[in-house]
Amino acid sequence: MPTSVTYTAVLDVKRSTAEHLARLLRDHRIAAGTRKGRRALGCFRQGVLILRWFIDGTRLSQLARDNGLSVSTAYRYLHEGLTVLAAGAPDLATALERAKAAGLTHLNLDGTVIRTDRVAAPGPHGADLWWSGKHKHHGGNVQVVATPDGWPIWVSPVRPGREHDTTCARHHGLVDALNRIAAELDMPTLVDLGYENAGDGFRHPHKKPAGGELSEAQQTYNKVIRGIHGVCERANSLLKTTFKALRRVSLDPSRITKIAAAALVLLQLEY
Repeated sequence: MPTSVTYTAVLDVKRSTAEHLARLLRDHRIAAGTRKGRRALGCFRQGVLILRWFIDGTRLSQLARDNGLSVSTAYRYLHEGLTVLAAGAPDLATALERAKAAGLTHLNLDGTVIRTDRVAAPGPHGADLWWSGKHKHHGGNVQVVATPDGWPIWVSPVRPGREHDTTCARHHGLVDALNRIAAELDMPTLVDLGYENAGDGFRHPHKKPAGGELSEAQQTYNKVIRGIHGVCERANSLLKTTFKALRRVSLDPSRITKIAAAALVLLQLEY
């Protein structure tokens, strides 16, 4: 067996994380009725392959060579791993119920654009569907809900990079859900100006009026909101710095949904 496919390839990950993933893959094979000896890799080695892709961003062609697989088989093993991991991510209702139970003072919401290599997808009015004008590259928008200390508790399905954060949040039902939880529990959501006019449950900085200036009270309020909400950037940073796979996705952009959800599950397992 090549040394590159052993656990030494993922020393930055707890062995317990790799073993947990192997158990998920084993259960998946059992449920699918996969007979023993019909797979080129055992569950643990398949788990290592998946973690190398997530942590180090190792190309699938390299992973295939290291494990004596065809590239198509390596892709199939990866997508299988994404499916079993993403299944463990909480849905929005569950994440908010956990926030309620924890008695959090507030939530943070921020969007992040996951860069992607895939292009040539026409959108409305001929615009490129996955082009983010703000970031000047192609990508998919993922909304991240975090605790006051910047720990991510929910990630949304992907939306095209051309869409604004508020549009994405409304599409996912976030605006209604977060306004409701703010009204019921006095648990507001801190956001940036990208979510302006999202509702009374959101707290964002005051926007400087055209041709005018903010009052001293408004400036002070902005400093407080930006200071507290700034911690939210830790959530997106945790996901992207921990997993190179989230820095640039070469798979179909729609796969970002499962990649982000799987990354959230792996992050929780690690910490």
